[in-house]
Amino acid sequence: MKMMGIIFSNIYDEHLGEITKDRTSASLPFGGRYRLIDFVLSNMVNSGITNVGVITKSNYQSLMDHLGNGKEWDLDRKIDGLFILPPFGAGQKTVYRDKLEALLGTMKYLNRSDEEYVLLSDSNIILNIDYKEILDFHIEKEADITVVINKEEIRDRTDYKPLCVKTDEKGRVTDVLVNFDIPGIVKSSIGMYILKREFLIALLREAASYNLQDFDRDIIQAKHKHLKIMAFNYEGKAFRIDKQGKYFEANMALLDKNVRQELFSKHGNIYTKVRDEVPTSYKKGSKVINSFIADGCEIYGTVENSVLFRGVTVGKDAKIKNSILMQDTTIGDGVLLDYVICDKEVTVTEGKVMMGAIRHQVVIPKGKTV
Repeated sequence: MKMMGIIFSNIYDEHLGEITKDRTSASLPFGGRYRLIDFVLSNMVNSGITNVGVITKSNYQSLMDHLGNGKEWDLDRKIDGLFILPPFGAGQKTVYRDKLEALLGTMKYLNRSDEEYVLLSDSNIILNIDYKEILDFHIEKEADITVVINKEEIRDRTDYKPLCVKTDEKGRVTDVLVNFDIPGIVKSSIGMYILKREFLIALLREAASYNLQDFDRDIIQAKHKHLKIMAFNYEGKAFRIDKQGKYFEANMALLDKNVRQELFSKHGNIYTKVRDEVPTSYKKGSKVINSFIADGCEIYGTVENSVLFRGVTVGKDAKIKNSILMQDTTIGDGVLLDYVICDKEVTVTEGKVMMGAIRHQVVIPKGKTV
């Protein structure tokens, strides 16, 4: 496939609060052993894309540690492969504000690539998708830009405000709404676009001339009447991680076998950095109900409706319910946690009780002892 990929790693950091304070949203741990970027990156590789650039902005050390040279995704290549694109790479004096400015910093990378098409993607979308199918759609429809959409429910005005589109019967975009916040079911972009590389370069040169910065507003919305913008309707399972509550919901969704099968194997495997661990040890008296447990854990107490990452220890008589415990968290004896998110390397000392709610989880920051 003559298509390259560009992934935005930082765009939604500020929406996720404490859990992205010291990391990019792309490197946010998910599902026991993965990072958010693993899904989009694996989808690209499974679709035959071998030239992938990851645009960074700040706090990207953990992302670089995770990605390494791209070996786990078969992107450690002499020709093409995985490219980390740091800020100021093209001599800018200020950090980019949005996607257009971020892309302007990749002009050298775009110019030296030779793929005909470019796939632009956010990194905070959990799904298993075949990009070859979308490229075929884009070529068949002779589109200038194809935007991937799905049906999404806006529950209240505190939700993330997506780009929403209206289409005709053939799928051509006829109207575009930015920052749409009226509750209900909408057709919203999931932050994935396909267009020709040379056309993207032309758009970026024009954007630089007019000091434009927002891809959705200044390209998709402003030009939809003049360009042929098509909408590819993705009907599979997709989770947009744009706020803490949605991060929690997406992890909890993994407790459903059907969701796991669709997300991890529908169009190919999801790859991640390999970390060798011993199997999880379930000690005498432990009890685990409907939970997603990674390797390397030691369980002495009770775990119910929860997601545990690698190396978590749950003490005797501890009760973990409806919670997410990230890597190397230690839970003391007699602890009760309900609707709690523990970041990496958290220690909860003996006898502590912490309870949140389904829409308002308690978050314990990385490395904290409580």
